[in-house]
Amino acid sequence: MADWVTQTVRAAGVERALKVGQVLFRTGQRTTGLYEVITGNVRLVRVDRSGREAVLHIAAAGETLAEASLFASAYHCDAVAMSDAVVRLYPKATVLTEFERNPKAARAFTAMLARQVMNLRTRLEQRNIHSARDRVRHYLTLNAGADGRTVTLAGTLKDLAAELGLTHEALYRTLADMAAAGEIERLDGIMRLARPRM
Repeated sequence: MADWVTQTVRAAGVERALKVGQVLFRTGQRTTGLYEVITGNVRLVRVDRSGREAVLHIAAAGETLAEASLFASAYHCDAVAMSDAVVRLYPKATVLTEFERNPKAARAFTAMLARQVMNLRTRLEQRNIHSARDRVRHYLTLNAGADGRTVTLAGTLKDLAAELGLTHEALYRTLADMAAAGEIERLDGIMRLARPRM
């Protein structure tokens, strides 16, 4: 449970189970609150006029999504379950009232949002890297676990391609080239760098 979620907010939370591919909310739908992912992964996406999907974020267990809904009347993107998932809705009115009553909870929420902004800036930096191979290296280096080498993927390679702003064909080619060069090892749902991150 996130550190900003007080007993009052937790008591008002409503859990919902989602099947893979099930929509949690759609762009333009009236907001009811923000969500915490309890299990599974939920993808936030926008679809352009040509039908192309842009992945904005993949929320994993322990992360929140739709934080802006606290201050908006409608959701700004679609939320779709990438796997079977359980989410908990924290109603907007309850959360805002609790923040007015409890400054410590409001500060903890603000700190969480600040971390999200830093992550977003990192993703923007990543998108500005022109070489697909360098973009993948950047992603793997930033997302390596405690051993400095192992990256556990949150979704499919197609999801990763969308997150990196690459076509899935370009990502598959790049990963194949990196594996052939001994730079990475690919396992089921995991990639391992040949050398630990610096």
